[in-house]
Amino acid sequence: MISQSLKFAALTGVAAGALLAMRPALAQDAPVVDAVPVANAAPAGDEEVVVTGSRARGRTAVNTPVPVDVISAGDIARAGALGGEFGQALQNLVPSFNFPRQSNSGSADLVRPAQLRGLSPDQVLVLVNGKRRHTTSITTVESKTGRGTAPVDFNAIPSGAIKRIEVLRDGAGAQYGSDAIAGVINVILDDAPEGIEVNGSYGIHTTHFDPTGADLTDGETWVLQGEIGVPLGIEGAYLRAGIEYRDRAPTRRGGFDEVPFFEDPANIPLVGGQVNFAPGDGGSEDLNLWFNAAAPVGDGIEAYAFGTYGQRNAEGTGFFRYPVSSANILSVYPLGYRPVTTGDNEDYAATAGLRGEAGAWTWDTSLNYGHNRFEAGVRNSLNPSLGPTSPRTFFTGAYEVELFTANLDVTRTFDVGLAEPATFAFGAEYRNEGFRSEAGEPASYAAGPFVGLAVGAQAGGGLRPEETRDISRDVLSAYAELSLQLSETLLLDVAGRYEDYSDFGDTLAGKAALRWEFAEGLALRASISNSYRAPSLVQVGYGTSSLSFGPGGILQSVQTLQVDDPLARALGAPDLEAESAVNYSAGFTAALGDAFRFSIDGYRIDVQDRITLSERVDAATLPPALQALFAARNITAANFFTNAVDTETTGVDVVATYRFDEVLDGVLNVSGAVSYAETEITAIRNFPGVTVIGVEEANTVEDASPKSKIILTLDWTDQTWSLLGRLTRYGEAKRVFNFGGGFEPEQTYGAEFQFDLEVGYQASENVNLYAGASNLFDAYPDRSNGDIFYFGNFPYDVLSPIGMNGRYLYAGVRTSW
Repeated sequence: MISQSLKFAALTGVAAGALLAMRPALAQDAPVVDAVPVANAAPAGDEEVVVTGSRARGRTAVNTPVPVDVISAGDIARAGALGGEFGQALQNLVPSFNFPRQSNSGSADLVRPAQLRGLSPDQVLVLVNGKRRHTTSITTVESKTGRGTAPVDFNAIPSGAIKRIEVLRDGAGAQYGSDAIAGVINVILDDAPEGIEVNGSYGIHTTHFDPTGADLTDGETWVLQGEIGVPLGIEGAYLRAGIEYRDRAPTRRGGFDEVPFFEDPANIPLVGGQVNFAPGDGGSEDLNLWFNAAAPVGDGIEAYAFGTYGQRNAEGTGFFRYPVSSANILSVYPLGYRPVTTGDNEDYAATAGLRGEAGAWTWDTSLNYGHNRFEAGVRNSLNPSLGPTSPRTFFTGAYEVELFTANLDVTRTFDVGLAEPATFAFGAEYRNEGFRSEAGEPASYAAGPFVGLAVGAQAGGGLRPEETRDISRDVLSAYAELSLQLSETLLLDVAGRYEDYSDFGDTLAGKAALRWEFAEGLALRASISNSYRAPSLVQVGYGTSSLSFGPGGILQSVQTLQVDDPLARALGAPDLEAESAVNYSAGFTAALGDAFRFSIDGYRIDVQDRITLSERVDAATLPPALQALFAARNITAANFFTNAVDTETTGVDVVATYRFDEVLDGVLNVSGAVSYAETEITAIRNFPGVTVIGVEEANTVEDASPKSKIILTLDWTDQTWSLLGRLTRYGEAKRVFNFGGGFEPEQTYGAEFQFDLEVGYQASENVNLYAGASNLFDAYPDRSNGDIFYFGNFPYDVLSPIGMNGRYLYAGVRTSW
């Protein structure tokens, strides 16, 4: 990988050059140079310009040829998100976005994956101010949603930093490159040049938990946010910066333990009938910093820079270890123990660049660096094979990703004799991506002298030195885009992109999108494109161990192997290949007057060579030669990444809004949104003698996430009061297990309704008070059946986005000067 010092030196050089160029202008009384027009400036009227989906200027969400949702800072502030989480806010506001709260899911308890249009979390591209965002350094191997993916950590982006969000619901590989199969989420940072904001909130869960009959109060959450805008002394120069702190206490939603039949009966009088497991949210503490700055530095040239820094200390929950078992030593934990997984997550990114005009051309060049490091551990644990002197706390490994990007974008308008000038854009980009892992401490994976007891730190078997990786790749790309207003009513966008990977070869993507306004305010739109996604280096180099339900429903350790691991090769694992996708979409839009907006868009996304985590491969089902390889490494089951499936996703998105003026001396906005997405596996390529995609992984791809979501919102405001009510319906989800011997229990969890309410009061020009409830009526998903609830310990599944925490009450204050 390119060294961090070199990357930061390059960024620092650009920023320093901008500052040096600014100094004379700041120090002199010379005539002020006009700032370059900001690309995301709002036009006259109520419609806001969007910058995602096309490089042509002046487009709004109403007249784009592809669907783009625009979410304002006010929408996010009033989303009723738990703890003000950015990802949770998107879950509440965007119907095609799914962000479930995982539990007992390893790293997914700490870094939560999200979906767009029912596809994998790593099949959506995330931008910040139009620049590619780096991903997390870990992959979720124990979760259901996002299993085997390394997505962007949405909660590492502070919600208070956001001016607006643009969600492009269409394939965009031809415009933005790898990962943009389901769409693009572009986070536009706050650029207000003046003003101070200080916000604080407190929230807590108050719920009746039917499985135990308890009235619970937990999950206390404090959020503090502050930001300031500083003019830099010349027109158009500003620095906006802020801080966000969040402290969330854990929740606990375990049922009464019936003690599994395969555990020693001696455990029943010791721990039977009590709450031993702790599904729910783990505790976390987050600190996020951000800045966004720009200043004119010459004739038609503007320097800009922005960045984020995040530090999260979080905990998840492991499975309870029974007192009398091979996973325990009675002299250490007489009543058993529940390990607590820990994660120290550091995430930062910085971008510096110049943009300006040269004659009829506008240009933008920048350097971008992103980095994520995740240090994994476990406490309240044990390596039983080491005996009574085993440590109780372990460092189990560390993972890092880096992304360095240098790019150039150039745009020009031409008069070609059509209704409006044509817009032509082209550009080039260089990316360096890197991944490396570090071994855990020896005690976390060592096989000690106490034969017959479990090996490795419980709930966090450490990464061995031979399983670590240090890999990188270079990517070169070039694109071109043309936008033609063929007539007053007909718009055509075409784009193409070429990318060359140092490890996966090259690829070519194209896109065409058309919009026809056949009557005033009424239009049809359609697009066709192909996209691609190279395997993330995390998927190539990640290794870990985890717990999974094995034969008979018994918990067993599963080793996730890199595809180049000799054991994975022995099972038939080939090198990973890039995914390829073809997107088709067609829709209708209506914009009648200033009050009514409506859109409906249908789509189909075909993905070939989709990357998934394989089914659990049990050693006992393999030939003796392979069993010996498993035994030599104390492994009873394994899985690995593979391109073994092709999928087809079909769906429809509907969005409607209407604004009523003069309702009780205020304004009432009514909106409704519906999203439906269904994914089917169209091909499975299992290996000879090895089932890599079976019922469990097919369930992960096809049925584990709700296919539908409906959101109805009423939002009323006047000069003093505001009232927001939101009703959300989450569709059904399905869980399937394979316990071996043909026993494949399953359950379909029915649709659930959640109602959110928030009341605001403008106490003064500078102070706004608010209070609200998320899931006001304390709704829960269906109870899991007797085959799935793991002997009473997991009364609710994590699949439903409504979660298992129940009602959440909150109140806060927003101040601005």
